[in-house]
Amino acid sequence: MSRTAFLKLALGLLFAVLAAGMFNLQLLGGAKYRDLSNRNSIRLIPQKGCRGLILDCEGNRIAGSRLSYDVSVLPQGVKDRDGIFSALSRVLGTDAGAIAKKFKNGYTVPSVPVLIARNIELKKAIALEERKSELPGVIVQPSPLRDYPHGRLASHVLGYIGEIDRWRLTRLTDYGYKTKDLVGFGGVEERLDYYLREEEGGLSMEVDHRGRSVRILGLRPPVNGKDVKLTLNLKIQKIVEESLKDKTGCAILMSPLTGEVIAMASVPDYSPAVFTERQNQEIARLVRDLDAPLVNRAISGVYPAGSVFKVIVAAAGLETKKISAHTTFVCTGSTMVGSGRFNCWSTHGRQDLRQAITHSCNVYFYRSGLLAGPEAIHDYALQFGLGHTCGFELPNEAAGSVPSPFWRKVNRFKSWYDGDTANLSIGQGDLLVTPLQITRAMAVFANGGFLVTPYIIKEIDGKDVSASQQKSVRLNLKDSNLESIRQGLKGVVAEAAGTASILSELPVQVAGKTGTAQAPPGAPHGWFTGFFPYKKPKYVICVFLERGGAGYYASQVAKQIIARMAAEGLIN
Repeated sequence: MSRTAFLKLALGLLFAVLAAGMFNLQLLGGAKYRDLSNRNSIRLIPQKGCRGLILDCEGNRIAGSRLSYDVSVLPQGVKDRDGIFSALSRVLGTDAGAIAKKFKNGYTVPSVPVLIARNIELKKAIALEERKSELPGVIVQPSPLRDYPHGRLASHVLGYIGEIDRWRLTRLTDYGYKTKDLVGFGGVEERLDYYLREEEGGLSMEVDHRGRSVRILGLRPPVNGKDVKLTLNLKIQKIVEESLKDKTGCAILMSPLTGEVIAMASVPDYSPAVFTERQNQEIARLVRDLDAPLVNRAISGVYPAGSVFKVIVAAAGLETKKISAHTTFVCTGSTMVGSGRFNCWSTHGRQDLRQAITHSCNVYFYRSGLLAGPEAIHDYALQFGLGHTCGFELPNEAAGSVPSPFWRKVNRFKSWYDGDTANLSIGQGDLLVTPLQITRAMAVFANGGFLVTPYIIKEIDGKDVSASQQKSVRLNLKDSNLESIRQGLKGVVAEAAGTASILSELPVQVAGKTGTAQAPPGAPHGWFTGFFPYKKPKYVICVFLERGGAGYYASQVAKQIIARMAAEGLIN
């Protein structure tokens, strides 16, 4: 037999076998296999893990997860969609048309369930399970939901959870993110989303035509997100937030030695739960609110520094030897700078450096700033961490700005005059800072001349990362100059004529500086920043009241915070 004939015979036999198989499947066994197809199908059920916990420094839960119940409809398991939607509407208390619309918008393929209701009440979930035989294709599935046991507490530090937007999706697709994933926005939730997010698992199940389970075909268990521990102390955080109630502004407590942030509060605040529970009306209100409750004023708000900037001007004057601790100027309530008269808030008479800081004498710092010069003030402000971000972990930290003659020419296309130097010397003009920058700058006087890097993340998945965050730079400042300024800061509180003498009543010795920053056309901003205990500082505090009036009112808030900390044994 020739090779050609052999190949023809082999192909003929192959086609004969295929034809016999087709005949057997379609005609002899067709009814059997149609019945199997009708009676059984494959159901793919996604299973969600829990997002990682966010804990305070003592291991107390700030953000966790709680069990909720979601309702989905499996397209391939539903014949009478209208009937199913009508039955669901009666149990869920939702319009059947709305359910049908959600089903249509969420449909992808017959084997993938379509989510139609999130976070339903437990009694409704039980009612649907009891009617399971009457509702083929309806799946009630437990699902972890982000939970905030302390409500609004530390909301700006935490951030919130929402459905991924297009901008993030285009950047994060390569990291396993996909459409409709829930991701963090703002705060720790955004900064550490990669660690906190869970990995979704799934169950492949064979079910009969009534939706009853026949057998499990495969399982990939979900993986929970990694837990994160912060440097925040919940007890102190609560004290700070309660002291700021009904105000607009922020407050920060930080260790001057390490830079760890012990409390950070911004008001007005918000409830992260409204995003988790998708309360759309409340979300829209938060977005439209002119008081900007979603903005973390501690790191994202930029404001004129006012008189809290005077300590940096003092450092510039001392270090450049344009003034000494014993240099005096006479304050008559105002002084002439060029052809303009620059006022002081009071008449202080003859003042040396310590007295000028204690009484916050504008005239003294006008004269000191003019002697030091705008370039020196600018350079020392940068050394103290102003004009650039602090390197803080949370997103959206602002840099602020420190003006100089060169800066003015490049950014404003204007020349610099002595009046601009005088304004800069008392923290006004184009100077803009964040409260975190001011906290960091004050820490230099508390820790003996080191510029620390603020941080708030202590552990990730049980591994201590704080050591890598504790970065500090020794500033080239003379100890004697630091001590001269510290004496003035102590006088602000300890002396009866000090601008924050209200704090002298506390059981712990505090040093600090007030500031009243003019911001026309509205009321001025109020500042207080300082450290305590004076001899061995453990805390730096900064209180900022937006449109809150004189720095005295910020001092009142600081007093409340420190007094409660002392009463509750939180100052060791």
